[in-house]
Amino acid sequence: MSKKSRSKLWFLVHSWLALPIWFFVLIVCVTGTLAVVSQEIVWLVNPEMRASKPSDDATLLSYDQVVAAIKQAQPQTQVQSIVRPDESHFALEVGVTYPDGRPDKIYVNPYSGIVQGSAPTFNFRGFTRALHGWWLVPFTNGFSWGWYLVSLLGLPLLASLVTGLVVYKRFWKGFFRPTLRIRHGARIFWGDFHRLSGIWSIWFIAVISITGTWFLIQALLSDNQISISSAPVIPVVSRESVPLSAEGVAPPQLNLDRAIEIAQQRIPGLETSFVSLPGNAYSHLEIGGRGWYPLMFQTATINPYNGEVAASRLLSDRTALEFVTESMRPLHTGDFGGLWIKLIWFFFGLIMSMMVLSGLLIWTKRTALATANAFKRSQKPSRKAQPAPLLQPSIHRESAEGNL
Repeated sequence: MSKKSRSKLWFLVHSWLALPIWFFVLIVCVTGTLAVVSQEIVWLVNPEMRASKPSDDATLLSYDQVVAAIKQAQPQTQVQSIVRPDESHFALEVGVTYPDGRPDKIYVNPYSGIVQGSAPTFNFRGFTRALHGWWLVPFTNGFSWGWYLVSLLGLPLLASLVTGLVVYKRFWKGFFRPTLRIRHGARIFWGDFHRLSGIWSIWFIAVISITGTWFLIQALLSDNQISISSAPVIPVVSRESVPLSAEGVAPPQLNLDRAIEIAQQRIPGLETSFVSLPGNAYSHLEIGGRGWYPLMFQTATINPYNGEVAASRLLSDRTALEFVTESMRPLHTGDFGGLWIKLIWFFFGLIMSMMVLSGLLIWTKRTALATANAFKRSQKPSRKAQPAPLLQPSIHRESAEGNL
């Protein structure tokens, strides 16, 4: 085998070995696309999550009314947290603890207070996010190697975006004169589709690749015990601040609606979306939600007995680095603006998955054709060198006479 043939053979081996990487990227893209709307998919198949507005004039229950309704239905249940989803047709997710110490998450109708059922510990939403985020590899000591494997894809994805813009000269013309030839064969169609979808997904690919790379940096920082957080360490409630109560009876606490008013006074424009109740007599009450900037939460930590604000975490309290890094996760998942933002992320996630699929098909077809041609060349018999024909005597004589 010649040196050139050996080089082609090694190139084909290299091409076939790259196919599993393409499949891995495709699976990550597809699972990420499903993860964006996984909560809505669970909502469709699980009626216990649904909480449609019963009438046009129906109003949402306050947090105190929700706690009272749960206590009436399950008197021994201790409410630990209440999460109000961004979309009003979802039931409240309430974390509770039963008398035997068993924790649970239940769905509560935000209009009637009816307990509609228990949430499974691991559903389709958790499965798709775990498969996409860390390949179902357990976290045993820091971030799992599955997290590193997936987040590492942010680097080649960002590089492919840059190189694609360099290779595709004057790419901006595709915005004004899109080309998608559907009657010139599969290869031309998928090539046009790959370029066209890439042009219209530039912003989305940039967002996903940059945020994915940040997840890699986040894991590296965390596993090396490097923190960039400026959040203060909040001490527990002092013993002197806890009111005395009868044995076996919890000390009286501030009602939730009043605590939310205090939080809104400290954080103007706060839209409360979650409440975390004290886990013991010395824990604080935490109230949080979004404000004018939808990518980050603001929180207030409140003394549950006297309403004193022990600490608050506003947008202005973040450093510039924190302001950027805390925006990465909602930008990656599209979970910051309700259903319409999720649908936009889902649509471009499908486009991105189809881009990877089209690249995979183009790559596979080229590699298969090159392999077939190489196999055909190897089956051809080598040509033997033919001996030069002997000159006739007359030719020799004419040549000799011509030289005279």
